[in-house]
Amino acid sequence: MDFQSKGRFINRELSWLAFNARVLEEAENTAAPVLERIRYLSISASNLDEFYMVRVAGLKGQVDAEITTLSEDGLTPAQQMEMIREKASDLMKVQQGCWRTLRAEMSKAGVSILSGDELSKKDESWLAKYFDHQVFPILTPLAIDSAHPFPFIPNLGFSMVLQLRRIDDGQYMRALIPFPQMLERFVRIPGKDVKLILVEDIISLYLDKIFPDFEVKQGAWFRVIRDTEVEIDEEAEDLMRTYQSALKQRIQGSVIRLSVNKDIPDELSQMIIDEVGVDKIDVVRHDGLLGLSDTGELCDIERNDLKFAAYEPRFPERVRELDGDCFQAIRAKDFVVHHPYESFDVVVQFIRQAAHDPDVVAVKQTLYRTSNDSPTVAALIEAAEAGKSVTAMVELKARFDEEANIKWARDLERAGANVVFGFIDKKTHAKISLVVRREGDGLRSYAHFGTGNYHPQTAKIYTDLSFFTCEPELCRDAAQVFNFMTGYTEPKGLSKLSVSPLNMRDRVLALIDREIQFAKSGKPATIWAKMNAIVDPVIIDALYAASSAGVQIDLIVRGICCLRPGVPGLSDNIRVKSIIGRFLEHSRIVVFGNGKELPSSDAAVFISSADWMPRNLLWRVEVMVPIENPTVHQQIIEQVMIANLTDVTQSWEMMADGSYGRLTSDKDSFSAHTYFMTNPSLSGRGSALKDHKPQMPRLVSDSS
Repeated sequence: MDFQSKGRFINRELSWLAFNARVLEEAENTAAPVLERIRYLSISASNLDEFYMVRVAGLKGQVDAEITTLSEDGLTPAQQMEMIREKASDLMKVQQGCWRTLRAEMSKAGVSILSGDELSKKDESWLAKYFDHQVFPILTPLAIDSAHPFPFIPNLGFSMVLQLRRIDDGQYMRALIPFPQMLERFVRIPGKDVKLILVEDIISLYLDKIFPDFEVKQGAWFRVIRDTEVEIDEEAEDLMRTYQSALKQRIQGSVIRLSVNKDIPDELSQMIIDEVGVDKIDVVRHDGLLGLSDTGELCDIERNDLKFAAYEPRFPERVRELDGDCFQAIRAKDFVVHHPYESFDVVVQFIRQAAHDPDVVAVKQTLYRTSNDSPTVAALIEAAEAGKSVTAMVELKARFDEEANIKWARDLERAGANVVFGFIDKKTHAKISLVVRREGDGLRSYAHFGTGNYHPQTAKIYTDLSFFTCEPELCRDAAQVFNFMTGYTEPKGLSKLSVSPLNMRDRVLALIDREIQFAKSGKPATIWAKMNAIVDPVIIDALYAASSAGVQIDLIVRGICCLRPGVPGLSDNIRVKSIIGRFLEHSRIVVFGNGKELPSSDAAVFISSADWMPRNLLWRVEVMVPIENPTVHQQIIEQVMIANLTDVTQSWEMMADGSYGRLTSDKDSFSAHTYFMTNPSLSGRGSALKDHKPQMPRLVSDSS
């Protein structure tokens, strides 16, 4: 392969589809309980919906605008759309097949999803009352004629379309029944056994009650996905008000995909196509359930025997032993908390303690994503109401969380906090908390740096690191980063932190080049990196150069990877694996050997909020934090990284063509997730995995 050819990159969109296929594979993994497999199916479907709302919508906009700019791998937007349609179509067929399999397995396990003709007389009697009291009052049947135009169908809107014949005069009419979003998709029928029925099947059973004067000649269900990108005027004076207005427009985006029943009559299908304004090529006929993301509702069924055993994260020993005093624990020594194996409550405790401590004078916090009932925001409000100087850097552009962030921003403002929205043209994605406390005759700062969001719910399923420190230089750098976000004052003389979009990419490139120089001088040269995605072409080319120079590179990339590993003469020394399992691998960690064999106390170790993507390195505010405390340094290398590199049970190896093969697994295979669930705390375990030499075990197959 020509080093300078476009072929050295894998297409970003196809790499994402390959990732979602790996998620779907977990729904077919019989080693997992059936309701957990349903969860994977739901996540796969939800992921694909979002992919269409954002990525496909963007490409479609480029095609419509006749833009022919090539991607890094040399494809036009139109060529990418064609490839996406083919791969996504195959993926959707596998999803439907998986649903049929899981439905049958649930039935064998005592969880039945019934169709109308499987109901007993007792079930029918209960359903008739349920329909009358719980469904019929909130349905709005809509006639479609010259006096009743076709209604607007919102994003992810699910509706029934009907061809009706009036009984008394034989006149035909078309109608819609929009599915109310507040209805649950699966309704449980009372009884000893777990029996459910889809709401659309209930509606279909009682169409004569909805249209008593008509007979149904034809009917089908359809679902739309719309473009959800928000466009913001960069000259807008009131960013919050502008976002509120833009979000109202989001639901009216153009239709990107129309899903219909496979057996929908052509005339009804054509009517919907014409009315919603979708291209025929973007119509998908499903032989199965529309809106598979809704199957996630089934995971709430109280059948613990069909789920993973409950796991309760452990509160960090260091803080617990000091009666919950986070400041005392941090003063004693820097420490790291490993979520979800260790509780996110310690992060909340850090902010709550700051709110209640009379010696704390200031609290600064970034908020990218958080929950609707965020304890972090509640603590910030308490701190502001207590008279402390509170600064909340709220990112309004966190996709799909904009409305929640606007609400919290208003609540914080009412409490007296300084609420800042950062840069109009850049997202603030850094995860930093900074607490300033009066101690003796001076002030001491305490910092929290995270790889994940301040979100207590996602912290239960995302693997992330929380690093606590009061090291003066790190805290001083953090203060400068906050000044950059709030006052556009570019940091001068940062001594520890690397910050996007200012210098992070250059810092990473310099560290890669340093490993190249070690390799050229005959010294050990190694790079370990754990990311969610690697897309940036500049860094990928730097890794190719490092591989060619003899640097050994192991990459753990959960999702998108545009780098081709194992290509002779280009990436011989690069291996890429992906871990997909019970928890979502989310922490970003980079380790550079620094002229020594890994693991080594001399290695350069960093944690970060940023993936190696152009958006993270150029268009977002991110931080990369050096880990210099010897204990934390050792824990991250010899525990987190080696465990991930050694994992077999949930691992896939990436091939040069972009395909993935699941690693051979048996009952004795090492699982990073199981290891950390069994040993939740990183502290006190020393070098338990130090002697593990990360190997890439053989594959089950060459591709998947």
